[in-house]
Amino acid sequence: MLPLQNSARAQGRSAAVLALIAGYVDSYTLLNYSVFSSFMSGNTTQTGLQAGQANFAEAGHNLLPIPVFVVGVFVGALLVHPGNRHRLRWVFGLVAALLAAVVVTFHAGPLPGWCNIMILSLAMGIMNTTITRVGEQSVSLGYVTGTLNNAAQHLALAAKREPLPDAEGSWDTHVRRAALLAGIWTAFIVGALLAGAATPRFAAWSLVPPILILLMLSASYRAANPRA
Repeated sequence: MLPLQNSARAQGRSAAVLALIAGYVDSYTLLNYSVFSSFMSGNTTQTGLQAGQANFAEAGHNLLPIPVFVVGVFVGALLVHPGNRHRLRWVFGLVAALLAAVVVTFHAGPLPGWCNIMILSLAMGIMNTTITRVGEQSVSLGYVTGTLNNAAQHLALAAKREPLPDAEGSWDTHVRRAALLAGIWTAFIVGALLAGAATPRFAAWSLVPPILILLMLSASYRAANPRA
């Protein structure tokens, strides 16, 4: 297998795992606080809808995650800028720590809902910066509308037998990229499904699986990059 193909497959698997976590935490947040921690399009629509109906308290509630998510993206981009990719393991650890804080405070004495919304949105904003490309294909861990749009466009171009302008090799085709994006979408919805099943039964403890996965990613990245 070509090195670029092997690297793209590894990146694709990592993106799918992180998309699963994004869907999981998004579903957890929606169940508990009636807002999204990763899907800012949904929060934006809800904010506009509630404001248009003069439900300003609800509009503010739906607006809250958006600036916090943006701050998270800002922080994550500073940490994982292309010149600082060796810090990626620390970013995974930071996101795991933020999720763990929600679990700890839930059992030590629940924080106000708005506080947990901020923690979860901050965590997802940071995580959203960890993988933004798989090879030459841009990807988003939580923006599933864009993912589906790009997948459908690749399929249309494949049907027209259009060449892929930035192909990394003969293996890199429109169909392969559509499959990659479909896999990321599938991972997101599977994560949402799992959280939907686990959260009513285990409450904040249901965040333990994504925390453990993030810690394993941090450890594996450290093992693969011993100087990181």
